[in-house]
Amino acid sequence: MTSQTRTGRVGVGLIGAGTISDQYLTHLTSFPDLEVHIVGDLLPEAAAARAAEYGIPASGTAQDVLDHPDVEIVVNLTIPTAHAEVSRAIVAAGKHVWTEKPITTDPADAKDLLAAAEAAGVRVGGAPDTVYGAGIQTALRTLRSGEIGTPASALTLFQTPGPESWHPNPAFLFQEGAGPLYDIAPYYTTTLVLALGPVVSVSAVGSKAREQRTIGSGPKAGEVFDVTVPTQVAALLRFASGQNATVLLSFDSPNTRAGFVEVYGTEATLAFPDPNVFDGDSALTPYRAESSTPVPATGPVTGRGLGVLEMARAIRAGVPHRAQGEIAAHVLDIMVAIETAIAEDKIVQIDSRFDEVEPIPADFDPFASTLEPTQA
Repeated sequence: MTSQTRTGRVGVGLIGAGTISDQYLTHLTSFPDLEVHIVGDLLPEAAAARAAEYGIPASGTAQDVLDHPDVEIVVNLTIPTAHAEVSRAIVAAGKHVWTEKPITTDPADAKDLLAAAEAAGVRVGGAPDTVYGAGIQTALRTLRSGEIGTPASALTLFQTPGPESWHPNPAFLFQEGAGPLYDIAPYYTTTLVLALGPVVSVSAVGSKAREQRTIGSGPKAGEVFDVTVPTQVAALLRFASGQNATVLLSFDSPNTRAGFVEVYGTEATLAFPDPNVFDGDSALTPYRAESSTPVPATGPVTGRGLGVLEMARAIRAGVPHRAQGEIAAHVLDIMVAIETAIAEDKIVQIDSRFDEVEPIPADFDPFASTLEPTQA
């Protein structure tokens, strides 16, 4: 990591003033170690409205954010197809990047982005940061403690009838770049690689229960749209450490079962909480036991923006941040490999790797002021 010359609170800017920016700004503006200076958007009027809502002193275009002298981390909340271009511009401006998922839509772009950031001496961090909340981090600390013995395998499940019954405009969720694979898998696969390390190969099958679906609510209720991607995906992941994991993601199940992540060890089973939220208790079931013991979540429970804060503190400390761009890129590789395995009916190898990440300490307090005031 490059040496840091700045001190005090870390300056932040946002590019993208859409719906999710509200969730980010709710928390980013509440963390004492961060200072949000500006919001930018393709529509400056949208950026101005969002900035006014949160008392942020400046707004404008994406270029205005890149040009702001006090911004050190830029949060990229643009649409996924723009992530690569916008993040490369942030790096070129000499600023650190936090990007919403996916890091890019093409693994080659992700690789280029990471190389450009390394050359520029800046960092890349990536969503989801739900997995850095108290729930998943407590489970990871329990796993690291050795209470389940040697981890051997894992199982994840996400099963719903699909979002078309409640989503007012669901067609995009059933088309290229979405489906349960790209919409849901990042939460589950990020949890798995944090628990078991990098994946080296993938095999998978996919299917569609229906070729068309009907919108069930909102102004478009009754409209029929085409389904162009698998709505059920079953994948087998093999890890560099020798373990394996089964991943089942479905928009085809009549019943709903979500947030299911279990890691099986030689001494016990550890049930993780839902990786799509920041909280939730775990459960430990000893070998052949008939009941489980709750493992209460301890640590930070906030919302989107927690990863930006952890990254900012790591920058000031000159240590690696946890939500590494390399992890986000590896997760993208896994999703693309699953898609390829389904389309080509073969086992797909994955070459990307990342450094092991230690869980966040339970005493990490997002609302503590840990950085000295900026020196004049």
